[in-house]
Amino acid sequence: MKNSMTILDAIRALDDPTRLRIMRLLASMELAVGEVAQVLGQSQPRVSRHIKILCDSGLAERRKEGAWVFLRSSIGEGAESPLASALARLLAVAEHEDTAFGRRCSEDRQHLDAIRSSRESHALEWFARHADEWDELRSLHIADGPVEAALTEMLLALSGDGSLGRLLDVGTGTGRIAELFAPNAAHVVAFDKSPDMLRIARARLQHLPADAVELVQGDFAQLPFAARSFDTVLFHQVLHYAQAPEAVLAGAARVTAPGGRVAIVDFAAHEREDLRQTHAHARLGFSDAQIETMLLDAGFIPHETRALAGHELVVKLWTAVRREDSVTQLEPRQKSSSGKT
Repeated sequence: MKNSMTILDAIRALDDPTRLRIMRLLASMELAVGEVAQVLGQSQPRVSRHIKILCDSGLAERRKEGAWVFLRSSIGEGAESPLASALARLLAVAEHEDTAFGRRCSEDRQHLDAIRSSRESHALEWFARHADEWDELRSLHIADGPVEAALTEMLLALSGDGSLGRLLDVGTGTGRIAELFAPNAAHVVAFDKSPDMLRIARARLQHLPADAVELVQGDFAQLPFAARSFDTVLFHQVLHYAQAPEAVLAGAARVTAPGGRVAIVDFAAHEREDLRQTHAHARLGFSDAQIETMLLDAGFIPHETRALAGHELVVKLWTAVRREDSVTQLEPRQKSSSGKT
């Protein structure tokens, strides 16, 4: 939310029945502008004008993903600003106490079921189109279950108290890892370069509270987050897409709080050269020495390594802890990074 927002800004922005309805919808889930128009039964240009007022006031924020624009609330119980939290509580109370307003909000949320069903249908269609490619790659390594179990055990043990704090899932893909660790995180950011994959992830994660998870599009070579923003950073089967993995890990270290954790799940070094063409792998896995060197250079202290053999490819898991004294050393390196996903 904008630091300059005042209570007068908020009252002016909320002084409209449609905008009140939009804010209650966004309390349930993040929505595309077209989806908001669909639920409200209004034209998209008209809805866009209301959205602009809400965003200008700091009550909501827009994020572009390819040709789509998504809208999310900037207020809620987890907001840093006491004013934002108070406004969220006020709207919730208003829905409960104002019978007519509450009835309209209830009707609006019923329409969200159609939105959820549409997203799930899109996900199923996407998986149907790409099933053969995924099955081919899965046949080369161990099943996902044992990998997820090992990753969970390693991360929760490393955290000490079972809490992963603010979590960044880099290259979230289908959102499976974000979903897996959401119960142990204070807040999850699911990050991916592909708008298509983010739509798949959004369908998977839409059952989670709106303020518990955030989907962000961007390049993992240039993470668009402030320094020390996260307590846990995950790379699940994504680092092998990096042309400059050392720069990617340096960027991850920049956004990881001192004492925070990083976990990498990827393939051990292999010789399946065909994966460069068929699956766009830039790196044919990594050796323990490569990962250790990159982690140390980035400002992490390597902690634990595991290998899970399956078929042709061995899945490796590496965890590390962010050094307390390494924050300022990473800024110049991050600024000079030019790697691409």
